Amino acid sequence: MTRTRRTRLAVATAAAALVALGCGPFPDGPAGATTAPPTVREPATAPSVTPRADPATVEPSPSPVPEARPRRAELDIPSIGVADLPVLPYEGTSDDLPGTRIQDRGAAASPHGDRGGVGPGDVGNYLVTAHRLSAGGPLRLLPDVQEGDTVVVTAADAVYEYRIVDTRSTSFRSADSLAAQRAPVPGKPGERPTRAMITLSTCATPEDDAAGNHWRDALGNPEHRIDKIGVLVATRPADGAPPTASP
Repeated sequence: MTRTRRTRLAVATAAAALVALGCGPFPDGPAGATTAPPTVREPATAPSVTPRADPATVEPSPSPVPEARPRRAELDIPSIGVADLPVLPYEGTSDDLPGTRIQDRGAAASPHGDRGGVGPGDVGNYLVTAHRLSAGGPLRLLPDVQEGDTVVVTAADAVYEYRIVDTRSTSFRSADSLAAQRAPVPGKPGERPTRAMITLSTCATPEDDAAGNHWRDALGNPEHRIDKIGVLVATRPADGAPPTASP
């Protein structure tokens, strides 16, 4: 064996021994050419990501409805000659026993609470009921009120001007009809109120009697009520300052 071959054999034997021990260079390509061992890195941990809600699917928070402020007031309906009619608030529902007792004194009654309405000028349904035939009949001409007519409610702090926009009929023999009358948005149970409204209500006794409907409830109310619906259009301080338009 030549000296050159003996040298190559020794180099190859030494390299093989180092490879077997895991501490030597690794053969790559022609004899004698080596590369450094690859560097092993720990896989990077991906940061946790909190999913973001799709704006299109997020329900907006409802705007809070201002708290109702039931209080005594006076009612004016210029088109039918009603002036300074006292409106007395009470906790209850329209035309119940407490409300009927108020009406029997010749005043108008304004229920509030879980099954009632709100106060004058408040967002929601300001319910006002009064007799048509008895106790002086303060709302005897309510059926003559037309869309566009003005209704003025004066409380201690402000004067509220409403404009009539609709006429409705309520049946005392229908729970759904009563719920629609007393709803925060008149005629639309379940709808959230966004503005101040008023419901003026009185009996439809002459109309029911003419139709042969003589049904009465325990308090003497006929089946039907005539309701005039209005929306608040202006508010001014009670001292007579100029009115400001309502939204």
